[in-house]
Amino acid sequence: MPASGPTLSVAVHRGTSDGSTLRVDHFTVPAHDSQTVLDVVTWIQQNADATLTYRFACRVGMCGSCAMTVNGVARWTCRTHVSKVIRDGRLEIGPLRNLPVIKDLAVDMDPFFDKWAAAGGSHAPTATRYDPVVDIDPQAPERVAANAGIECINCSVCYASCDTVAGNPAYLGPAALNRAWTLVNDLKHADTKGVLDVVSGSGGCHNCHSIGSCTALCPNELDPLSSIAGLKRATTRRAFRGR
Repeated sequence: MPASGPTLSVAVHRGTSDGSTLRVDHFTVPAHDSQTVLDVVTWIQQNADATLTYRFACRVGMCGSCAMTVNGVARWTCRTHVSKVIRDGRLEIGPLRNLPVIKDLAVDMDPFFDKWAAAGGSHAPTATRYDPVVDIDPQAPERVAANAGIECINCSVCYASCDTVAGNPAYLGPAALNRAWTLVNDLKHADTKGVLDVVSGSGGCHNCHSIGSCTALCPNELDPLSSIAGLKRATTRRAFRGR
């Protein structure tokens, strides 16, 4: 469908991670006020190429499933206004880095969630549903530290932005380690030792180079870098104590 009025020049990465059909397609898209990058991708799929594959759900910044690479930076496309990221009237949209591409803009999240689980991401309760509920002081230092990281929605923007992940596929990544830090500080988590064992080993927190892209680009304004620093301190203290 030809566009009339102001337009955007949009380059979209297409194909799969095996590279057999990898290419960049170019589209001319109508420009609108308050237009998001997800609006642009949706227009292309609905009006220019119905075979374009991408992922989204809520469209309001709550699920994180629409994350893509926009002009070289991982972002939630539903909350990214074109006017904030466009360069010389152009947009380049690609899949997230550091994850296998299923097709076009949709990536395979399995490696991300596998690492999240490997870092001890599942909560291990200290009590059953039949036991009395233990009160936790919301101002306790541990609770404050845990609260700082619990709003992660596993969008993998930090993972895609991490140069350590790019250079070391065994590295657990910032989201998994941020989750581990919340559990280390959760007074109702029964396996703190197990979490520290995992994150102090191969691929754990000490692989982090402290570049800080995870914190700088987190759409929820969390601070995975500080969580990883906390794990480094906790595991180092434990090593010096011989435990």
